[in-house]
Amino acid sequence: MRLEGKTAIVVGAGQTPGSTIGNGRAIALRFVREGAKVLCVDRDGARAEETAAMVAKEGGTAFAFSADIAKPGAADAIVAEAMANLGRIDILVNNVGIGGRDGPAHKLSEDSFDRIMTVNLKAMWLTIKAVVPMMREAGGGAIVNISSLASIAGGNMLAYEVSKAGVNRLTTHVAQSNARHGVRCNAILPGLMDTPMAVAGIATERGGNEEEVRQARNARVPLGGRMGSAWDTANAALFLASDEAKFITGVLLPVDGGMSSRIG
Repeated sequence: MRLEGKTAIVVGAGQTPGSTIGNGRAIALRFVREGAKVLCVDRDGARAEETAAMVAKEGGTAFAFSADIAKPGAADAIVAEAMANLGRIDILVNNVGIGGRDGPAHKLSEDSFDRIMTVNLKAMWLTIKAVVPMMREAGGGAIVNISSLASIAGGNMLAYEVSKAGVNRLTTHVAQSNARHGVRCNAILPGLMDTPMAVAGIATERGGNEEEVRQARNARVPLGGRMGSAWDTANAALFLASDEAKFITGVLLPVDGGMSSRIG
């Protein structure tokens, strides 16, 4: 019950259909199991409802809300919904990230760059902008941003890499500018994860087999030769959102099976 009595917004709490669980859904379920009440936000309302129904089945409390954070006014609408259903906002998780139609600098289109930057970085900033005043007024809060190992590595997805590098700097900025108000902000940098968006998404994009993609990704991970799961991301988010991390802010935490520590 590390989040007993806490309230949380999880943006991106639905997930791409698949045989495994996605980061947002795992975070929402983990938080509720630890005592939190959660507002499950997703662009796809049916997916948000599905996550909330899973919470209800376990006896927890969750509300679903459909919002496309890339659209004007969405962030304010999320805050208004959270205040109406939860009464206050103790925790915000920004589990936002899209890819697709990306590529190296000499091939990437301007439209794709703008689309990915808008969703992955600008929308996350706007959500934080809407939530921080509530947290300041309440005397504190915890923000957890889901970045990516691609923010510090890679070379084939310029827009995604730059957007997530921006999330890292957004995280440290928010941490510094809100520390005296008791608002903490940290980021998780997942490495290769066995989530529907990652494995099934890559397989679909390449026209390949899911299991082949899975095995190829597993082989790249130093720790045990196996990808992490959304539960690894959720456990890290739980710690950073909880009072156990009350003296931790501005941290960029790799959850990557040792990939970021390998040089060469």
